[in-house]
Amino acid sequence: MANERSQSRGPAGRAPELALPVAGGAGWDTVDVRAVDTVRVLAADAVQKVGNGHPGTAMSLAPLAYLLFQNVMRHDPADDQWLGRDRFVLSCGHSSLTLYIQLYLAGYGLELDDLRQLRTWGSATPGHPEYRHTRGVEITTGPLGQGLASAVGMAMAARRERGLLDPDAAPGSSPFDHHVFVVASDGDMMEGVTAEAASLAGHQELGNLVVFYDSNHISIEDDTDISFSEDVVARYAAYGWHVQSVDWTRTGDYVEDVDALLTAVKAAKAETSRPSFIQLRTIIGWPAPTKRNTGKAHGSALGDEEVAATKSLLGFDPDVTFAVEDDVLARTRAVGERGREAHAAWQSGYDAWRGANPERAALLDRLQAQRLPDGWTRALPSFPADPKGMATRKASGEVLTALAPVLPELWGGSADLAGSNNTTMEGEPSFVPAERQTSEFPGGPYGRTLHFGIREHAMGSILNGIALQSLTRPYGGTFLTFSDYMRPAVRLAALMKLPATYVWTHDSIGLGEDGPTHQPVEHLAALRAIPGLDVVRPGDANETTVCWRTILEHTDRPAGLVLTRQNLPVLDRAADGDAPATGASGPYAPAEGAARGGYVLADGSGDVPDVILVATGSEVQIALDARTRLHGEGLSVRVVSMPCREWFAAQPVAYQDEVLPPAVRARVSVEAAVGQGWRDVVGDAGRIVSLEHYGASADYERLYQEFGITPEAVATAAHDSVRDAAAPPYPGGHQRISAPSEGSTGDLSS
Repeated sequence: MANERSQSRGPAGRAPELALPVAGGAGWDTVDVRAVDTVRVLAADAVQKVGNGHPGTAMSLAPLAYLLFQNVMRHDPADDQWLGRDRFVLSCGHSSLTLYIQLYLAGYGLELDDLRQLRTWGSATPGHPEYRHTRGVEITTGPLGQGLASAVGMAMAARRERGLLDPDAAPGSSPFDHHVFVVASDGDMMEGVTAEAASLAGHQELGNLVVFYDSNHISIEDDTDISFSEDVVARYAAYGWHVQSVDWTRTGDYVEDVDALLTAVKAAKAETSRPSFIQLRTIIGWPAPTKRNTGKAHGSALGDEEVAATKSLLGFDPDVTFAVEDDVLARTRAVGERGREAHAAWQSGYDAWRGANPERAALLDRLQAQRLPDGWTRALPSFPADPKGMATRKASGEVLTALAPVLPELWGGSADLAGSNNTTMEGEPSFVPAERQTSEFPGGPYGRTLHFGIREHAMGSILNGIALQSLTRPYGGTFLTFSDYMRPAVRLAALMKLPATYVWTHDSIGLGEDGPTHQPVEHLAALRAIPGLDVVRPGDANETTVCWRTILEHTDRPAGLVLTRQNLPVLDRAADGDAPATGASGPYAPAEGAARGGYVLADGSGDVPDVILVATGSEVQIALDARTRLHGEGLSVRVVSMPCREWFAAQPVAYQDEVLPPAVRARVSVEAAVGQGWRDVVGDAGRIVSLEHYGASADYERLYQEFGITPEAVATAAHDSVRDAAAPPYPGGHQRISAPSEGSTGDLSS
């Protein structure tokens, strides 16, 4: 050992009353025990230095984390993107030190100074682990449940990738076989999203997923008995998981039986037809003398006296902070050599696979580069002009089916709404264990069509996990109103810059008879408020094609594709390069303009229009009809289709000014949703035709008429805006509330 220890101390320098871990089977000696205890004091020191954080779980989970990083997981600190690595997900992200300290000890690039800077500005150790921010962090976690739920997606993606790249290899023999290890807390078990995801994981028989449940019975409000008393192990068994329990309190004393835990891990890895759930009973904050097993150990610094007392129990100098002995660091950094050896052994199998599978190897190279195949856009459909039209959800389904042969990385499905969302690629098998396929949806374990069940929140998280694998492009569908269930996962996708695609159909009161519970009103504005999320609402079938293409060309952000239930006219488009129509009707500008987020669909008759109508989705046709009416009244009217506010805002200012000339203050926005956010587009003299109340149950044509989202209403708003634009600027814009038409159920705002 680097330091001499008192003869009164037990092995590894501990106080005699502290039992040593039972770890002979794991091959641990006193240096390993000292390393585990070093983790505990580093966690206490780091939180104490910054004055806030979560030390307790990192302290009590030190043996589990050390076992995983030093004994169990296949990983290489020199290459954190190695394809063959196991994935580690810290679902209880508040215990970030559980991960940070292992990354430091294993040699991933974190150093002691990074631990000293925990939760401070510019540090590599933020309060919760952040993907792309800290090397070795596989996923951003923090909101409880998201890590475990996304890990289900990681496990599903691993199986899909194996099916694409090495489907015939024997179990466990493919270079693409790996495990996903998750550490989760009592809080994760309480969150509903994990129940959804775990149910699907059991159904999918994900044998490559292993979850450790740190059952310490403590949350911020102290003893979880106040709110949580179910048998979690029985619940997971009912989901179809392989379940085990390891209890370090079972003898009445606290004995960290690492060998029992390792035996459970080996059994979990041997179980290939079910996901594994290992309940580990711990005492949070152990061995802090007065704050172990308390809520105070969960979410706050222990205090100088408690930290000093803990160090004394473990044989560390109470006056020294961030102490790491040379022999400890040498022992833990040795995992780097083991990682290199494992990587080299894997590499030989991988090289053999590449030699035997040149076409699949070329596919892998393309997927790793996130590069779309040459000529893929030739598969995209175009739709002939048709006044009877097509719902954009149907157009989206035709795009997906057309892309299936050329983009094998594209896969997805729906939260039990396949027929409504049009998310099933025609003729493609379902991703499901063979014994669970149905007559309606045949398939197998390497299929392509996902069935999330009625689990919208888990679907969002699972899409994140799939996207985190970085090889495939997932999508998932539901009704737009149920994006509320998905919002936490969507926000995390935006935070992580993941290329997940959400197909949100039934986008407005246009869905009709299902009524206000299913008719989204505030959702577009709420989703546009998420930084980094593209909200895309195409105006006809050909815009839908262009929007799908543009979404797939982006690899650094999620997108929500917002689609109609009702048919929309397929517009008669001009040839590429031709000017948009200046008469009362088409042909209109090419749909290619949708790729820029907003474009001039139809122009006014003069050099400068009298008024600009800006619309999205199904309301584009309403704006065009209003333009025809206004044209007959002698006004020069420009119609701008703006399917994606985010894409338009990213265009050069010169282009934005070309589409929306600053000199033209007369503007009207048209969208069947709350008007929040549109004042930025229409300006002070503009008018906002919107829906400032909930919908109703009736056919969609009646609803648009009753709620005043009509060509007539747009034309009236245009005249008002033209009048106000002739007056001096009016800061904040004009707000006018009109009485609803007879029989309607709410006020109208323009």
